[in-house]
Amino acid sequence: MPAVSILLNILWILVGGAWMALGWVIAAVIMAITIIGLPWARAAFNIAVYTLLPFGQKAVSRELVTGQHDTGTGPLGLIGNLIWLVLAGWWLALGHLVTAVVLAVTIVGIPFAWAHLKLAGIALWPIGKVIVPA
Repeated sequence: MPAVSILLNILWILVGGAWMALGWVIAAVIMAITIIGLPWARAAFNIAVYTLLPFGQKAVSRELVTGQHDTGTGPLGLIGNLIWLVLAGWWLALGHLVTAVVLAVTIVGIPFAWAHLKLAGIALWPIGKVIVPA
């Protein structure tokens, strides 16, 4: 990871990344407790790590990476994302949105606010995404 990404990730953790990553972990634990939510728990844990250290990585469709259509990128992924949206996605996206608005008040916080807005989109529709180096 380049030095700039390391510095941005350290600043990110201090200005909201840690508490939003905690939100993702809480969502993952709740999903795992329900047993039937295990597929969502796995995705939430992966995105929690991405939320903690977003600079130097990006989220893309798994179909673009593998070149193959799979369960998460097909009709079952659509249903899974709709269930996720109702159960946990909306409040995680709201947390990212509120944090982005607070950070956007300062000029220095604008890049971090933009990262939170991208994470809000992922929070709404995470199934079928994979985290890759940027």
